[in-house]
Amino acid sequence: MWQFVPLAIALRRDRRRFLLFGSARDVSSVDRYRRARFLKTTFVDLGPAFVKLGQMLSTRPDALPGEYIEVLSELQDKVPPDPWDESRPVVERELGPVEDVFDEFDTDPISGASLGQVYVAEIDGQQVAVKVLRSNVRTRVESDLRVLSTLIPVLTWASPPGQAFTLGNLAEEFTVTIREEMDYEHEAARLETIRDNFRTVEDVAVPRSLPEFSTDRVLTMTYVDGVKIDDIRGIDAMGVDRERVVTRLTEMYIKMIVEDGIFHADPHPGNLAVQADGTIVCYDFGMTGTLGARTRDHLRDFYVGIATDDIDQVIDSFVAMEALDPTANREMVRQLFEVAFDQFRGADLEEFDVEGIITEFEGAMYEFPMRIPQDLAHVVRVTTVLDGVTRNLASDFDFIQVVTEYVMERGLDSEDGGVRDAITADITDQIREGTRATVAVPPRLDSALNRVNRGDLTLSAVVADDRGAFARMGRRLVAGIVFSAGFPLTAYLYSVGAVDGMLLAASVTTLVGALIYWSFRRKRRPGFGATPQFTRQELKRQREREDAP
Repeated sequence: MWQFVPLAIALRRDRRRFLLFGSARDVSSVDRYRRARFLKTTFVDLGPAFVKLGQMLSTRPDALPGEYIEVLSELQDKVPPDPWDESRPVVERELGPVEDVFDEFDTDPISGASLGQVYVAEIDGQQVAVKVLRSNVRTRVESDLRVLSTLIPVLTWASPPGQAFTLGNLAEEFTVTIREEMDYEHEAARLETIRDNFRTVEDVAVPRSLPEFSTDRVLTMTYVDGVKIDDIRGIDAMGVDRERVVTRLTEMYIKMIVEDGIFHADPHPGNLAVQADGTIVCYDFGMTGTLGARTRDHLRDFYVGIATDDIDQVIDSFVAMEALDPTANREMVRQLFEVAFDQFRGADLEEFDVEGIITEFEGAMYEFPMRIPQDLAHVVRVTTVLDGVTRNLASDFDFIQVVTEYVMERGLDSEDGGVRDAITADITDQIREGTRATVAVPPRLDSALNRVNRGDLTLSAVVADDRGAFARMGRRLVAGIVFSAGFPLTAYLYSVGAVDGMLLAASVTTLVGALIYWSFRRKRRPGFGATPQFTRQELKRQREREDAP
């Protein structure tokens, strides 16, 4: 835990120069990158649980600045494989002697990660993949989770109030997620659900689990071969159309996210492969996401809003998904999204850039009080990683266009009709809106009551104090108390002969007195005011300050 103390102190000093009082410090983008690299190195040194935590944080732009997101996205869940002598006891405790269970067993793993590794074996003439949990990994992870629970209060103390709450929630979500990843029975159930969802879909292959040879520590599946999806030479050598591959891959994920509501949430190249006939193979279902029907509807609205440049629809979808507080100043939020869409407004649909959109939103999410629910965090991760995979195969491929076409095919496009159709559509929309309000109020009321029950609902009244008058008064009050207590403490320590303590108390008292005097001498404009912090002009000025050398 001590590795994080310097970072926590630095973050705290960004808010209070002298930890408990003082003005905020200006932090440059260079400083953020330096701290992010330190954090990344620390995660790697601390082991598998913290590597997983770093990967999770890289999907949460509402909790960390963009520089941290970029650096932590580089974390790779790759560690040297355990020797067979350590994996064999795990297999035999769960299934019995290897020679009795398997006809053949290759003791060299074909892939490995921080929690488990995969071997190729044979049962009754059928080739299988055997995923084995690393020896003692659960004990190590639980120890790391205890460290994390101790660390969270320190980071909460150091973080801005809005991000502090998010970090606490993230710790709880991470604990649940990593425990699920160490439960192979849970993974097998998710695998079978997704496999069943694709049973009638061509060009998609998902391994089949073998329950009689699986436990919560060992998962045996049918072995499905293929060329890694980032092996462009291998794909070209098979004569497979790369454009077709990325289209099918995108459609596969759209179906999982928007239609099925359960999706493979770790689409990095090591978990995707292509066969000679163009079939896409999906591996490793340890990390999956789930979405309810209402969230999927709101996601469709979000995608359509991006494609049609309808900022109000995007805002409505954020509010509906509880990613944005409905009481937020809508005009400020609209201006914020206008900044994000500036580079896309007026462009043709095929010119949209997923990575660019996400980068803009990531910066906005940290600056503005937006929060990403855990299920949507998985969607953000999938979208970002998938965009990189598809662009590697076909640089001019347009993910947004495919998403939009899918959404339009689901009946959300009402522009292609005559006058009668338009009038009918308008009336239908009014009826739909009335019905939606009737249906939506009870769930929203239920959601609010749930937040009250969790102690997660707060009501706030904001007084515009852009010059920090209240904060200064509070700091002066605290400093005054310390200053007043300093004199009798110094005298007492002198009387009992504690010279070192007396000198320290006298020094601190003098310093606090000087700071109080200095704070009253500083010239400030009087009064309170209200200045929008998220106007397009202000955000532009902020970015210019950050980019300045």
